[in-house]
This record gives sequence, C-alpha cells and structure tokens, in this order.
Amino acid sequence: MAEAMELNVLGAPHESPEEEMEEREDGEQQKDNLPASPDSQLESESESDSDSDSDDEEQDKLQLQTLESELSFNPSNYDSHVQYIKLLRKMGDIEKLRKARESMSQLFPLNPSMWQEWAKDETSLSSGPEAVAAIEMLYERGVSDYLSVCLWCDYLNFIEEYDPSVRQCSVAGISKARSLFERAVTAAGLHFSEGSKIWEAYKEFEQAIFHAIDECDIEAKEKQVQRIRSIFHRQLSVPLADMLSNLLAYKAWEVEQGNSLDADSLDTNGIVSHVAAAYQKALDMYNARVSMEEQISSRDLSDSDRLPLFMRYLKFEESSGDPARVQILYERAVTDFPISSDLWLGYARYLDKTLKVGNVVKDFYTRATRNCPWIGELWVRYLLSLERACGTEEEISGVFEKALQCTFSSYEEYLDLFLTRIDGLRRRIELSGETQVLDYAVIRDTFQRASDYLSTNLKGTDDLLRLHVYWARLAISLGKDIVAARSVWDSFLKISGSMLEAWKSYIAMEIENGNINEARSIYRRCYTKRFAGSGSEDICHSWLRFEREFGMLEDYDYAVQKVSPRLEELRLFRLQQESKNIAASAEQRENPTKKNVHGKRKPGSELIDDQSPVKRQKNLGKPLKKGMKKDADKGQNLAETNTREEIEGKNNRSNRTHDKLVEESTNEKRRYTDLCTAFVSNISLQANYEHLRNFFSDVGGVVSIRILHDKFTGKSRGLAYVDFSDDAHLAAAVAKNKQGLLGKKLSIARSDPTHSNKRGSVGRGKRAAWGDQSSSLEGADSEDLSKGTSNRPLSSTAKNREDDSIELKGKNTFAAPRNIKPLGWSVNKPGTVGEEDGKPKSNEEFRKMFLKS
Repeated sequence: MAEAMELNVLGAPHESPEEEMEEREDGEQQKDNLPASPDSQLESESESDSDSDSDDEEQDKLQLQTLESELSFNPSNYDSHVQYIKLLRKMGDIEKLRKARESMSQLFPLNPSMWQEWAKDETSLSSGPEAVAAIEMLYERGVSDYLSVCLWCDYLNFIEEYDPSVRQCSVAGISKARSLFERAVTAAGLHFSEGSKIWEAYKEFEQAIFHAIDECDIEAKEKQVQRIRSIFHRQLSVPLADMLSNLLAYKAWEVEQGNSLDADSLDTNGIVSHVAAAYQKALDMYNARVSMEEQISSRDLSDSDRLPLFMRYLKFEESSGDPARVQILYERAVTDFPISSDLWLGYARYLDKTLKVGNVVKDFYTRATRNCPWIGELWVRYLLSLERACGTEEEISGVFEKALQCTFSSYEEYLDLFLTRIDGLRRRIELSGETQVLDYAVIRDTFQRASDYLSTNLKGTDDLLRLHVYWARLAISLGKDIVAARSVWDSFLKISGSMLEAWKSYIAMEIENGNINEARSIYRRCYTKRFAGSGSEDICHSWLRFEREFGMLEDYDYAVQKVSPRLEELRLFRLQQESKNIAASAEQRENPTKKNVHGKRKPGSELIDDQSPVKRQKNLGKPLKKGMKKDADKGQNLAETNTREEIEGKNNRSNRTHDKLVEESTNEKRRYTDLCTAFVSNISLQANYEHLRNFFSDVGGVVSIRILHDKFTGKSRGLAYVDFSDDAHLAAAVAKNKQGLLGKKLSIARSDPTHSNKRGSVGRGKRAAWGDQSSSLEGADSEDLSKGTSNRPLSSTAKNREDDSIELKGKNTFAAPRNIKPLGWSVNKPGTVGEEDGKPKSNEEFRKMFLKS
C-alpha cells in the first residue's frame, strides 16, 4: 500500500489553489499549474480516500438493508439472492455470507461458479480436518446440481491436496481417491469437449502412485502400469475433442514402457487389435458429431439460437441408442439452459422410458423440480417415479405437499396433480397389506381439498366433472358409502347444476348400483331445467327411455305426462328463436348498412320486431294512418297496404335520398291476378327459383315465380305459383304434370281465381286461399322474370292469418302448431285424394286438403 501511495504521489500532479487561471484573448493555452508539495498532496489524498471509503461503506449498508427487506418480503427472488451474496462477500461478513448461501441453496440450485466460489472461500478460511469434511460436502452438493467438468476438477484437486489420507497415499486414501475419479469419469468423462480433463487428472494421479512405489517392488510396479494402460484404453474408446493427441500420448507412454511403437505416427499400427478397433469406432463417432459440437459451442450464437441446435443434437444421440451419451448431452444442455422446461421434460420422458426405477431417476426429478417448479408435469412424473421405486408414504406425501406450494400456469395442472396423488393412494390401498397403513379417509380428504381449490375456477367444466365422478365411484367402491357418494353429487350440482352430463352421471351411478327409484327422483328434479344446446330435450327423452327400460306402465305414463308439455314448450321456443334469426338475416340482406346493435331505430320497425307473431299479425291488419286512400281505377296500391315488407321497406328508407323516398311511395305495387298462372305443389323443399326456371325452360314464357314459405321458419312449403305470358305456354306447363324435379313428382294445375271468388271467403274476414292474389301472396317470395329478380323478405304478408279457423282439441293444445300430429297419426286418411290417381287438383281441392291437415 505504501508503494502504491508513493507512486500516486510521484506520478499524479495536483493544481495549486493559490494560482489563478488567466484566459488569453488570442486563443493560447492556459498556463500549467505548479505542483503542490508532497506532504500536502499526501494529506489531501488520504482524506479523499477516507471519505470515499466511508461513502462506499454507507452505500453498501443501505443496499444491504434494502436487499434484506426484499428477501424477507419475497424470498423467491433469485436475483436478490445473488446480489445479496455478492455484497456480503465484498463486505467480508462471513457468518451472514454462509447463511445467505445456505438460504439460497435451499430454494434454488446454485450454478457451478457459485459452488466453486463458495468452496474456495471456505478453503481459504480453514483447512483443518473438520473443515475438509465440510468443504467436501459442499463439493458433493455442487456436482449434484449441474454437470461441470471444472467443478469436478476442483473437487479432485481439493481431495488430493487437503485430504490427509490421500496425500499420504494410504490404502484407504488411494481407494477413496480412485472411487472419486471413477465417479467423475462416469459423470463427465463422455463430455465431448472437456471430458479429457478428467481422464488426464486420473492418469496423473495413477502415475504419481506409480512413481511412489518402491523400485524393488516389481509386481506392484507392473500392476500399476496395467492400471494406467487400462485408463488409456478406456479414454481412446471415447469420442473426445482431442482424440489425436490422446493417441500420440498413449503411444509415447508405451514407448516409455519399452514397447516398440512409432510415437509420431497417427495410425494404430502396433496397438492391440481390440484397442485399435475401439479407437477407430470412437473416431467414426467423433467425425459424426464434430460439426454439431462446433455449432453448440459457437460463441457467436445467442442462447435462443443454440437451444434448437442442442435439441437437434439430442435427437441424433437418441437415435444412436447409447443411453450414457444421451444422458451426458442432456446434462450439458440443462447446465447451459437450466430453466428450459422443454429440456427437462424431454430428459424426464427419456429417463422414464429407459430407466424407470433407481436412484438416478429420483435424483433427476429432485433437480428438475428445483429448476422448473412451475411445470406441473414434472411434479406428476416425480410422484409416479416415487411410486415405481416403492417410496414411503411420508416421502410421497412430502413431494405432493411441496408441489401444491408451486405456481402452475393452469388449474388443469393442479387437477392432474391431485388425480395423480389419488391414483397412487387408490393403488396402494388396493394392494394387500396396505390397508393397515392407509385408509379411504386419506383419499376423501384429498378429493375434498381438490374440490375446494378447483371448483371456483373450473366451474362447469368437464375436468371438474371428471373429478367428482371419480370421487363418487371411490366413495362406493373403497368407502362403501352410497350416502357419501350422493353427497358428492349434491354438492357438485350446487355449483354446476347447468351441466347436463353431471345429472346424467349422477343418474348413471344410481342405475349402476340398482337404485332405480333414486334415479327416477333425479329425473323428476332435472327435466324442467334449461341446458345448453339440445340438452333440455335430451334429458326429457332420456327419462322416457329410462321408464321404458326400468319402469312400470304408470311410471311411463307419468313421465309422458310431464315431459310432453315440456318438449312442446321447448319446440315453440326454438321456433320463435329461428323466426327471429331469419327475420334479422333477411333485414340485414335487404339493408346491410343498417346498424341494429346500438344504432337508432324508427318506432315502426321496433314495434314489428319486438312483438309476438300473433300480436304482429293483428297490428299488420290495422291501417297505419287515417285518411289514406286507395285508387282502385289506376290499380295503385299505396303505403296503406298492410304488409310487413312495406312497413320494413318504409323503415329502411331512412338512408335514401328524399327524391327516392317520394318515388317509392307513389310506385304502383305489383298485382297478381292469376289469370295465366300454374299452381305447382309437391315441390322438393330444396328446390329454388333456379330449379323451377330450368324445369319450365323447355316450355318457355315464364314471367314470374312465387315460392311459398312458412312465415315462422322461413322454410319452403313445397308450393309455388308460376305466371306465364299466354295460355299456350301455360297449357304446355300443365302438360308437364307428374314429371320429376329433385326426386319428387310435381303436381301442376291451372290456377282458377274466379272459382274461388264465387265461393266467397272461408270464415269471417278470410280472403280466398288460392284465388285473388291482388295483394302479396302469404308467406311467398317471388321472382319476377319480366323485371329481373326481386326477393322479398321472409315472413311477408302475415295479413289475416289470425282468421284461419283451425280447431285444436285435447289437453295442452292451446299453443300447439298446426303441424303437431298425435300418436298413431296416419298419413293417408280415408277419403283423401292421393297424388297417385294422376288427376291434377283444382284450387278448391287443394284448399280442402290443406284445411283438413
């Protein structure tokens, strides 16, 4: 320190405070300051060093307090542990440093450099017999965390230098050292780039023993030579980075032993044949791997680029079929990428496939879960490996509890962990003799913990259902308690009662155990519930099937009585939903620019959309405004025509210009007189305008086509009107009666509106069903070929539908639609004229047919 201070004094000039700086206007440099006296400079520097050291100490203390506070609040902060240890090492607080290192090693695996630093610090403090054992334990812990050739070399050097028995070459000491070298060779001797360091250290140790043997002991000398030669042979059979230099070293050593070899040649002439063959095989393996080794060892690549190269290398080694080489490469990979979950999982799968039992697998999972504790699959595999190794209940339970303290990325991982634990308990209980150690209460408690933890986040999922199905089944098979099983289901249904499969599973359990009445009571509880999709209908049909298979006649009748109104209610509800969806789709097609979510809507449109179908029909039958007239002479049909498409058309004009609005309100509406029209029935429900147009293409003269649709569902009713330009074309069209279209024979007849008008209306206020078409046809979409295609919205012209006098009789028929047919309904009733007679039907015959149906 004195010399350093003297150098500072002699070589570091200081400015004099008495001398002032003068500026020169001509830009010349400032005058040099005169050096201060040596005594004054030394005093000033000492004070500045003292102040600087004091400031550094204060900053270190503040930083130390901050890190201690952070670690007390969050002991899992890896970086804080590292900084804390570095700061304590800098400050020289040995006791705190030891505690800090111990605390960190309990939570995290330490990297090789941290273990080396720790062991060297302890070695520098003390090297007595007690200290040697403690430091040796540190090395043991270090080499178990990660693979490190350098750490193994430090460990071997420490034993040779500080272990008294090894240093004195006692029999016990030599045996201990050789055992340690063999462990090092097994752990790191196959390391492609650094493994030679272990082999060289091993040979040097054995050669030192050789030189320590008395020259007179020829037998011991020869035995030691054979030992060294064996190490050479083993090394030559391993593909290592410096294989050529190893061969030359071996040949030179053999020359020293008196054997005649060409020490400068790289061939294997003169070497024992089996050694030469092993060397050649290792050389071939070296050539196959050297390019991949160069890639993963490149310093120019980032970690993200090196990891895929490691994975490719691992696949190559796995395909070669040498477990030792695969394992050493995995160890190298996880050392370089300790928190890569893909690497640890791949390593785990490989070991489970090749080494299903043993301490190697157990130690591996201990390390894997310390490096990646957030991976649930590693913990699951850990539990399974302990079960395969016949681990104790205390050991397995401890690993399970430790796993529950980790933070996984999904609740499904926690579920898998719980199920794995339960699976193991079940298997052990079912084994003979284990019932004395374990009982069903352990499984029940584990199930309860799983349900309490997962129910909130997995509510309504199949995973949670699977857990409770398993629980209820084991409650019966192992616990012999059906009441407990029912309690499991009742608690589950409180949180997931909207799951159809939950009710079905509960019912299946009761049926499986022969409890038919209990299963029936569950059906009675759940058949009125609303389930997703078609689940509500499914549970009703399931009840009926159950009563057919297990119930008496009165049970079946009761189920039918309960289920039928429910099914009808569900059917009507779905029809209403379909009708709303179809109407919305049609409206969107007509005016795609209209916003119907949060946009403003006119009162008229809102009235139509929100009302029920029956009320909508009544409103459509009322005049929109008073004082509006109808000009019959000109055949105009103005805005007072009570059809839905006109109301919707009026509401959709808001985004058109004023001129267009006036023009549309005064246009004459198309009138259909049916004076030259064919009525077509028995049309396939898949047929559209294009199909009908093509069907009549050979006849020609088609003016327009109108297909009738159901006003609620929007589906085709299998009926259509086809207008022709003259009677000749109409007659030719009627002549095509009974010809097929899409697999169905069409019935074609001439429409006769005059015949219908003579009969008058059917019922009060009912217009002629198939006669006068002066207004838009009920439920029909039309295609006018004379003016191009014009598609009207579905559910159009609902006017006067409320006057259909269809009488419904029997129980719960107040809301039954017309297409509901009772049990035993016959399609062909007596007196019904079938299509097989080949005679075209008139409008009156069609009217009678549809009124009867």
